[in-house]
Amino acid sequence: MTGLLPRFMPVLACALIGLSALAATDDKGFVRITPDEVNWKDFPNGHGAQLAVVMGDPTKPGIYVTRVKFPPHVMDRPHWHGEDRHITVLKGTWYTGTGDTFDPDHAVALKPGSYMLHPAKAVHWDGSAGDEEVIVEAIGYGPTSTTPQDPSQPFWLEYKH
Repeated sequence: MTGLLPRFMPVLACALIGLSALAATDDKGFVRITPDEVNWKDFPNGHGAQLAVVMGDPTKPGIYVTRVKFPPHVMDRPHWHGEDRHITVLKGTWYTGTGDTFDPDHAVALKPGSYMLHPAKAVHWDGSAGDEEVIVEAIGYGPTSTTPQDPSQPFWLEYKH
């Protein structure tokens, strides 16, 4: 398996179709999307984790903006992306770790407004290790890819410490 993107293609396609109906560009080129207009789609086997494509097409060359929603106690395992990603925490406390070993007890807690750079091909893992929903926004230059460090393990898991 070269990455998780092929498994998420139906989710991305649905999100992109939903975006075209919502992201109306005005006569000066501005786009406005309210939180109620964000079109969330479930990740396959994601324990309730969801993805929303806010702008662009992550499957094609160009800038994209996505959001990921982590329900309480849902995290992803170590993985990497083929391109740099710029992450901003919008809601909740996002727990992040770097390296091959999934160890939430040593995660760094980032509050709303925090920023993190995921360098291309740098292994990391993240999510909600607490009792609150977490939403992060990712900006990158596509096409994007997600590659699990250990493809034999489920990508998403529920974690309670």
